[in-house]
Amino acid sequence: MASATAVTTVGAVVGVAAGNQQDSAGDVEATAADSNLLADVPAGEQAHIQNASLTQQADDLAAKGADAAKKSAEEAARKQAAEDAAAKKAEKIAAKKEAAAKKAAKEASEREKEKSSASRGNDRADFGDVKGSYTVGQVQSMAREIVGSGQFQCFSNIVNNESSWNYRASNPSSGAYGLVQALPGSKMASAGADWQTNPATQIKWGLNYMNDRYGSPCGAWSFWQANHWY
Repeated sequence: MASATAVTTVGAVVGVAAGNQQDSAGDVEATAADSNLLADVPAGEQAHIQNASLTQQADDLAAKGADAAKKSAEEAARKQAAEDAAAKKAEKIAAKKEAAAKKAAKEASEREKEKSSASRGNDRADFGDVKGSYTVGQVQSMAREIVGSGQFQCFSNIVNNESSWNYRASNPSSGAYGLVQALPGSKMASAGADWQTNPATQIKWGLNYMNDRYGSPCGAWSFWQANHWY
């Protein structure tokens, strides 16, 4: 068994190992005193006491390191959560802006379609209702419907050169008349008795003429470019 001195020494040393230290000067004095006390403790017990002290210190350091790591991890998690929240908020704002832009574009497109439809409605003339006069837009609208989109441009090129879309255009020297300058104008009576005043009648006659003689308005336009007549 250890002597009373040894027991006292063990208690003193353990107290030092547990961290019950006052200040640097006191630590030095205590260490010196403990060294003297350890002299009375058997060598085996001295080693045991020293190992216990070192183990305690290592445990303390490990605990402090774990706390620091935990705090660092928590702080990193908080920062990441804040960044994620900010990113989600930015994505929501961007999505709202994109949706608003799409909505505005759709509304603008619909308004444009309505305007276009209204314009076509104003330009479109009822073929069965002969008017006293027609605008160029109305006459061209008739031609688009009668001729069709595939051949309209060629038909339009010929009419532009022959009459500038004036359905009352007349050539006093030759007797040619109307949009397509039929020669004589009375030929168009085969398409309708109102050939002098109804652009639709002139367009129908002109289309039939181009198809019969050149195969199509584009065929007629090719001939016109080479000869300046058709």
